[in-house]
Amino acid sequence: MSDSDLSSKYVLQTAGFDARFPNTNQTRHCFQNYTDYFKCVAAKGDDFAPCKQFKRAYNSLCPSQYTSLTIAKWDDQRENGTFPASLEP
Repeated sequence: MSDSDLSSKYVLQTAGFDARFPNTNQTRHCFQNYTDYFKCVAAKGDDFAPCKQFKRAYNSLCPSQYTSLTIAKWDDQRENGTFPASLEP
């Protein structure tokens, strides 16, 4: 497969600038997008396309060690009702 075929098939994107998080440490930005995603899903449902932007953002912003450890921990906390933030819309 040529490079042009790949570039037309895949679009690489990352989260845009968010003025609330001007520093290079994106941990809080990662957490905020995670909570925004689940708030959006609670309000609009899984099929609401704009919610997926939050998921793409936290998957892009969270460091790789977060993806395997912290996000799994946050998922467990959500399921157990012990998540440290409100996910109500």
